[in-house]
Amino acid sequence: MRALAYYGTQTVRFTTDLPEPKIEEPDDVLIDVEWCGICGTDLHEVLDGPNFFPEDGKTHEISGKGLPQAIGHEISGIVTHVGADVKTLKPGDHIVIEPTGTCQDRERYNTKGKTCAPCKKGIYNVCEYLGLCGAGVQSGGCAEKVVIGEKHCFKIPKWIPLDVAALIQPLAVCWHAVKLAKVKAGQTALILGGGPIGLGMILALKNYGCTDIVVSEPAHTRQQLASKMGTRTSNPLDFKNNDENIKYLKSLSADGSGFDFCFDCSGIPDTFEAAIQCLTFRGTAVNVAIWGHRSVKCYPMELTLQEKRYMGAMCYTTEDFADVVDSFCEGRIDPKTAECMITSKVVLENGRAGFMKLLHDKEGTIKVLITPKESLVREQNE
Repeated sequence: MRALAYYGTQTVRFTTDLPEPKIEEPDDVLIDVEWCGICGTDLHEVLDGPNFFPEDGKTHEISGKGLPQAIGHEISGIVTHVGADVKTLKPGDHIVIEPTGTCQDRERYNTKGKTCAPCKKGIYNVCEYLGLCGAGVQSGGCAEKVVIGEKHCFKIPKWIPLDVAALIQPLAVCWHAVKLAKVKAGQTALILGGGPIGLGMILALKNYGCTDIVVSEPAHTRQQLASKMGTRTSNPLDFKNNDENIKYLKSLSADGSGFDFCFDCSGIPDTFEAAIQCLTFRGTAVNVAIWGHRSVKCYPMELTLQEKRYMGAMCYTTEDFADVVDSFCEGRIDPKTAECMITSKVVLENGRAGFMKLLHDKEGTIKVLITPKESLVREQNE
């Protein structure tokens, strides 16, 4: 099967050698992949992983599967075959994949092991062994086909374009962060980083009634889109140092005292510092970024003196995923607005070029989608 496969750190390449997936379990759903987005998590796996993938020669705790695997977990496609016990889907249905693999999936993969403490309490998104379809648990969406259990498939109306549907998974990350932080209507927010997650945070915040939003982002294309989505923007590169940048960002808050919420969607030391210092008293900073294996300096009294909170938001719950699907269906997300986040589409054989574009052309790139179907890319260019 044609695939863009992960073989280990800094080794992702096109191959025709991955076995084609087949229906094996009664709850299996076989899907023809239409689109798969490249995520910041994928970039971290390539640059400084493995983080979710198993190390070379080892297998994933949940699935027992090793490398190589097709990379990619932001997946939309069309059902082609279903297992005998599948009740909610049929061939021809359009779906998006909820790709997480946790302790609750052990039975599906016939792996033995203890159930971790978070999963015992039903908090599966912070499973100690968390992986993804396309990032450790099993082969993912940068391939011609994928098989996954029925409960991981969300049917979508056919009027939602399948390229836009591939954005549902990253948007669920944003929905979860906003819900976890307990954002309320009328509160203010600063988003640090205007990539796909940062821009998705705008949609999530507006969905929960937050309309006074500032986005700090150096890339002009991303600034422009953030502005079109109804936010104010600032470029951190306009300032001599981060202290000046932080002072200016704080001045953009309603009364100059800082924002109710800061969402770090970049994951670098400067944004870590800004997320805390740009908060108002009793404000909440939320890390949504995936960091590499490194630490940052922290001055605890910056939090204590004004009773600020710093927290992380990891992945999403099934309910968050369903909320995003419902938001599209109910008109709370405009597919045309979401579609603006997609700046490049490449065929599977050119998948590595898509990765390189994200790494080296952030000025002109937001979201890159990969498809195994050359006809879909050709349609875009005609």
